[in-house]
Amino acid sequence: MTSGKKARSQRRTPAPPPVRSTGGGRRASPKVLAAGAGAIALAAVAAALAFALTGGSSPSTPTTAAGTLPDAGSAVQLFKGIPQHGNVLGKASAPVTMVEYIDLQCPVCRAFESDVMPTIVPRFVKTGKVRVIARPIAFIGPDSVRGRLAALAAGRQNFFFELAQLLYYNQGSENSGWLDDDLIRSAFSSIPGLNVAAAEQARTETAIAQEGDRFEAQATADNVTGTPTVLVGKTGGKLTEVVSPDVSNLSAAIQQALKS
Repeated sequence: MTSGKKARSQRRTPAPPPVRSTGGGRRASPKVLAAGAGAIALAAVAAALAFALTGGSSPSTPTTAAGTLPDAGSAVQLFKGIPQHGNVLGKASAPVTMVEYIDLQCPVCRAFESDVMPTIVPRFVKTGKVRVIARPIAFIGPDSVRGRLAALAAGRQNFFFELAQLLYYNQGSENSGWLDDDLIRSAFSSIPGLNVAAAEQARTETAIAQEGDRFEAQATADNVTGTPTVLVGKTGGKLTEVVSPDVSNLSAAIQQALKS
């Protein structure tokens, strides 16, 4: 744990809607299995022929465009037209504020950002009702720190949320070293309008690291014990934690704050 706080080693398990499907999990009937066996045999012949023709070269990693990570378009489109300033998304005049404590390599955070926020953002943020303050903390390991530095660096150019969303869409296994320099550079390059050289420079700056340290202190002050932790309330007033922040519970908390 990079934060050094044992309490923060527990990730939230709010049972959000399923994370973007990775396929599998369905059982085929005997007829399907029989048909599949024939298909596999044909596929094996085709594979052998392809190997002979290509010399055994492996295909490149799929991308949506040269140097662009998968789902980059979705990440950019989600926040299109919404004002950003650093780690803040939405209008400053929004009557409700939502604070989210996240870890960039937390799989439960990935579920929240992939399956809950794509409903909340257009419904409440884009309409000017809610502003979101993201506070990335790091307790899982080195990739958490690298992800935070990259997101804050992108935030210097007001692309924090696109970068964070893109990293969630392409998240790897915890502490596997998945978030390396090449992936970060590809993520920067995948966001139209982002100055890659400036972002690369920014993520090495002491000021960016210190900003992350401030989020750790704020998490302690807010008694954060896991991620994602989501707080909602009237702007300028007391914020209350939303337990099990799925679409239904989070929407209800926002609606309640709008009425108060």
